Amino acid sequence: MKRVVITGQGTINALGTNVAETWEAMREGRCGIGPLEMRDVERLTIQIGGQVKGYAAETHFNRQQIVLYDRFTQFTLLSAREALAQAGLTFVGDLAARSGVVLGNSGGGMNTLDENYRTVYEDGKNRVHPFVVPKLMNNAAASHVSMEFNLKGPTFTVATACASSNHAMGQAFQLIRSGMAEVMVTGGSESMLCFGGVKAWEGLRVMSKDACRPFSANRNGMVQGEGAAVFVFEEYEHAKARGAEILAEVIGFAMTSDAADIVMPSKQNAARTMTLAMRDARVNPDEVGYINAHGTGTAANDKTECAAVADALGHHANDLMISSTKSMHGHLIGGTGAVELLACTLALSEGVIAPTIGYEEPDPECALDVVPNVAREAEVDVVLSNAFAFGGLNAVLALRRV
Repeated sequence: MKRVVITGQGTINALGTNVAETWEAMREGRCGIGPLEMRDVERLTIQIGGQVKGYAAETHFNRQQIVLYDRFTQFTLLSAREALAQAGLTFVGDLAARSGVVLGNSGGGMNTLDENYRTVYEDGKNRVHPFVVPKLMNNAAASHVSMEFNLKGPTFTVATACASSNHAMGQAFQLIRSGMAEVMVTGGSESMLCFGGVKAWEGLRVMSKDACRPFSANRNGMVQGEGAAVFVFEEYEHAKARGAEILAEVIGFAMTSDAADIVMPSKQNAARTMTLAMRDARVNPDEVGYINAHGTGTAANDKTECAAVADALGHHANDLMISSTKSMHGHLIGGTGAVELLACTLALSEGVIAPTIGYEEPDPECALDVVPNVAREAEVDVVLSNAFAFGGLNAVLALRRV
C-alpha cells in the first residue's frame, strides 16, 4: 500500500485566521470562546461560542461568489487556499484527474437556511434567491474547492455529525493508500452559529452557558464553534519527488458504529476504534505519545472517553498526554476533527502539546494526564485523533512524525 503524508494545511477558526495564528493561540492556551454577536442573541439561552469575530466576506470574495457561498463554504475555501499555497501544487493534466476533495460537514448552509426562513416566515416574502439550494447543500464546499483548484478526481462530502471531518480525512487517506488518488484535499468545516442553529442545539440541553471545561469535575457542557481546517494529503513518493515539505505522515485509520444509542457514547466501541486505528498503523500502545481527545466537556463524553483510552492503551494510558482543544476553539461539529488535527501536527512537527484549558477540579473518572491549562513541550512520535459522534459513529486517525 502507498504511504500518505501531509504537505499543506490551512484554517480559519475562533483562534486565528490561519495556521500560524491558531498554533500561537494553542501554544498560549488562549480561549477563542466569547459572547456571540448575532441577530436576536438576547432570545438565546446560550449566548457564547467559538465565533470567528471580525470576519468580512467582502474582503475575500466578490459579490457573485458571496451569492453562491454560505459561510461554511467561505471558511473552507480560505483554508484550502492556505493549504494548497503551502503544498505548492498546481493541478493540470493527469495530476488533476488523480486528485480530489473529501470534506466533512454536518449542518450544511445553516446560515443560508436561517436567513431564508426569516425571509419567508418573518418578512412574509414569497420568493427566495434562486441559488439558495446550491448555497446550502452539504457538498457545496467540496464542489467549490474542486472548481477553484481544478480537482477532477473523487470529490464528495461526509456527514457523520461530530465525526464528519475524521471520516472524511480517513476516506482521503484510504483513497491515496489504495492507489485510487495521488493527492486529496481534505478536512472539514462548519458554521452553525446563527440564531436557528444555536436555538436547535439548546434543545439538547448539553450546552454550557459559561465555558467549555473538558475533564474538569465542574464541567457543565459543550460550547459550539465555527470555522474550517483543510489539509493536503499526498502520496509519499510523489511528495518526495517534487521536494515537498512533509508535515506528518498519516499511518492509520479506523471507524466503527456503536449501533446502540443516538446520543450516549459507548466505552467499548470508542476503545475498539482506537485499537483498530493502532492496528492499522502497525503501532503498539506504548508508541503513542499524545491523543487529541474528542473531549466535549459533557459529563458523559469525558468520563467515557477516558475509560476507553484506559481500555485501549492499558497501563500506557497513564504515561501519555491527552488534551481537548475544544476548550479553546469550541466544538465545530462536522468541522471539529479537522481543526483538532492541527493540534496533532503541532505536536509532531513543533513538539508542542496543546493544553486543555478551563481545567479547575480533578475528576477521579478522568484521571489521565489531560495537560491542564498550560501547553507542554514534548517530543512525540505517534499521535491519535479521536472523534466520537452522535449516532454512535466513531473515527480515529493515527499520525507519525517524519
